[in-house]
Amino acid sequence: MRKPSGVLRFLALVFALVSTWIFIRSYISLNAKTIRLPRWLSEWDKDVDTAKCGLAKPCPKEFFAFKISSGAANVVGPTMCFENQVIMSPVKNNVGRGLNIALVNGTTGMVLTQKCFDMYSGEVKLLVKFLKEIPEGALVLVASYDDPGTRLNDETRKLLSSLGSSYAKQLGFRDSWVFLGAKDLKDKSPFEQFLKNNPDTNKYEGWPELLELEGCVPRKIP
Repeated sequence: MRKPSGVLRFLALVFALVSTWIFIRSYISLNAKTIRLPRWLSEWDKDVDTAKCGLAKPCPKEFFAFKISSGAANVVGPTMCFENQVIMSPVKNNVGRGLNIALVNGTTGMVLTQKCFDMYSGEVKLLVKFLKEIPEGALVLVASYDDPGTRLNDETRKLLSSLGSSYAKQLGFRDSWVFLGAKDLKDKSPFEQFLKNNPDTNKYEGWPELLELEGCVPRKIP
């Protein structure tokens, strides 16, 4: 039998090499497309990793992230987070019945202090003194627990309203309230939620449901 000529062997080799090269190129291209994330997906993944206080998306530049949760009945205390720092919570054992308040420097984001004031059987004058001594430019985070309103008087309601609250004047026995305001705020704060204690609508026996407030508050430019 006649052996294939050298020309045929050469053409067969060229065909094999070309076919192999096409296959390899297609395979590499397919793999590259498979592992490459779309731009929007990679950006979303990055946002999730960098969002603070459990927010769905990170805050813009020159904004602070925060989340405030009121207490649940008289069982679970409130929680406050600011720029990924938990300021007050039951785990930290620094919350109490009444009004839980934290002060934050509006320019640096540094926590200045945090205190709780018993508004059922405590001394309201302690709250009055605290509110009057809030420094200019400070952000004020407030969360209710159990009963935030029994001991409130006209003076404390006026002081809380001056921080930007729309509901301080009607805050009463076992109401739920979360709020973020500021010492030198000229208008009403957009960061506030309020739920009246109502036997017909309460989620818990004797208390309304807990409230959550989260968002991005602008940094105060000095």
